Amino acid sequence: MTDSSLSAAEKVEPKSAGVRLSVMMFLQYAVWGVWLTILGRYLTSPVTDGGLGFTPGQMGWILGLAGSIGAVASPFIAGQLADRIMNAERALGLLLLIGGGVQWALAYQTSYSAWVVMSITYSVLYMPTLALTNSMAMANLSDSEKKFPFVRAFGTIGWMAASIAFPLIYMKYDIRVVSYWPFLDGTPRADEIAQIRVAMIISGIMSLGYGVYSLLLLPATPPKPDARRPLAFAEAFNLLTRPGFIPVLVAALMIAMIHQVYFFRTGNYITEHLKMPAGDVQPSMAIGQISEIAVLAVFGLFLKRIGYKWVLVLGALSYAARYALFGIAESPLTMKVAMLLHGFNYGFFFAGSFLLVNRISPPDIRHSTQTAYGIIILGLGPVLAGLYNELLSSLFTQRIGELAVTDYRGLWFTQAGVAAAAMIVLIVAFRERNARPADEA
Repeated sequence: MTDSSLSAAEKVEPKSAGVRLSVMMFLQYAVWGVWLTILGRYLTSPVTDGGLGFTPGQMGWILGLAGSIGAVASPFIAGQLADRIMNAERALGLLLLIGGGVQWALAYQTSYSAWVVMSITYSVLYMPTLALTNSMAMANLSDSEKKFPFVRAFGTIGWMAASIAFPLIYMKYDIRVVSYWPFLDGTPRADEIAQIRVAMIISGIMSLGYGVYSLLLLPATPPKPDARRPLAFAEAFNLLTRPGFIPVLVAALMIAMIHQVYFFRTGNYITEHLKMPAGDVQPSMAIGQISEIAVLAVFGLFLKRIGYKWVLVLGALSYAARYALFGIAESPLTMKVAMLLHGFNYGFFFAGSFLLVNRISPPDIRHSTQTAYGIIILGLGPVLAGLYNELLSSLFTQRIGELAVTDYRGLWFTQAGVAAAAMIVLIVAFRERNARPADEA
């Protein structure tokens, strides 16, 4: 029986599945969003101010190395567990319960070596859950191409809710409605930096609750242990390295690299080049996340009308357009208009490519294929982004005394050029026939 006939004849989607999967996505990204955007400040702030006093280089190793190792380990952990050994929802719950304990304990560590080891441990446990939630949602939705983007939008809502609510409610007693991030408005509470570690505790508690939710309430997604190859990740890597899919991998690597640099550079760009207050950084970037929610809600319509190739091409084009607008921006208004393209960046390229991977993958290795593709997005991309960011610094940043001055016009135009190159790769080398379902290939 083909996969398409299986979907029509045997795959019955419970009425509550969409709701349960949407809650899953909300929790998945809330657990991450509550600490990721503010942890760097805690790690690098002086001990006298309540931080840990690590150097920027040490912070880079903690965040970058942990994320990369976690992404690389994903196919061997989550994919193998969910495709061959146990139900995907049980694998997800197990990883979340152990990871929640590690995250909770990490909040009480003060040495650099402990942070490196435990951050890597947590990343190895958490990063596989990103791809697992994608593949579980696709496996349990009767029309994943239409419904998955809408369900995934709740992940963005979860990220925004957690990343905004924590500093607004907990880190500062003087709550102000004029700023989403009031601890940057010039009148912080005396121990605001020390409070950041509480985000790790909250993340750990949320992860434990999310793990219980996964075990008890998520739809059953059983493995396929009788498949031809016992090592699902080996077959997944073989699938993704076939010549027909290579152009997507190349473009994804380029896009993941410039996407990471966006997070490295945008905050300083807003405050240094556009002369905006630091408290406006996160509200300005939140424009992109709101756009992402809107685009994901209607993404399925675009996919059905123009197909995978042109969805990915338009995603890469939107990156080039956004960074070009950043390059010419001399006012906050231009930058905020450019931020609206973020929804097309993520929705068209990343959501589109994850759906494409699901489409071309045989059912028995879909969890592994998603996590293998995650290596490109979350593993190799950030590693290359670190090297690429150093190159950008050497080309566009110069020191004038103690002051580092960045040519943001040149930096963003370079970003736009890389995105345009990724678009050309897709137009020239990728063929729509490579997006055929696995049973037709």
